[in-house]
Amino acid sequence: MERGELVPDSLVLKMVAERIERPDCEHGFVFDGFPRTVAQAKYLGELLRRQGFKQPFVIHMVIPTSVLMKRLTGRRTCRVGGEIYNIYERPPKVEGVCDSDGGELMQRPDDREEVIGPRLQAYEKQTAPLAAYYGRLGLLHGIDAAKSVEEVGRQVLQSVKSVRGAR
Repeated sequence: MERGELVPDSLVLKMVAERIERPDCEHGFVFDGFPRTVAQAKYLGELLRRQGFKQPFVIHMVIPTSVLMKRLTGRRTCRVGGEIYNIYERPPKVEGVCDSDGGELMQRPDDREEVIGPRLQAYEKQTAPLAAYYGRLGLLHGIDAAKSVEEVGRQVLQSVKSVRGAR
């Protein structure tokens, strides 16, 4: 993962199957970053059917590559409290220092530009076809992720509420 490579399907699918069998998932659950391929999506659909769940509600965060690069390469996380900053959009008051607890801010290894490039290539090759797949099934809900965190949150909640009311 630190090199920007994807975890093998066999491991991911085993982890997913084991996880959703736990009692705390009986009323539903949220995945972030799964499925990443159409093969994983088909497996998930079959797994959900076997477990008695409804079809998935799929949120697709749509964002221009330039905005995504700026957000990822600018992200910094506090080593102490985990607060997240962005040196371009939400910088700390003092460079490299957390406003809340004075902890050192660090850049994740997978947020470096040389790692993000291959991740985006893998996305285009393996993950982007998911939008078409879930779109054909009528399960895709696009969100403009280039907006502010607050606006993206509002869009997600509105999408979930609209589907909950329809089901």
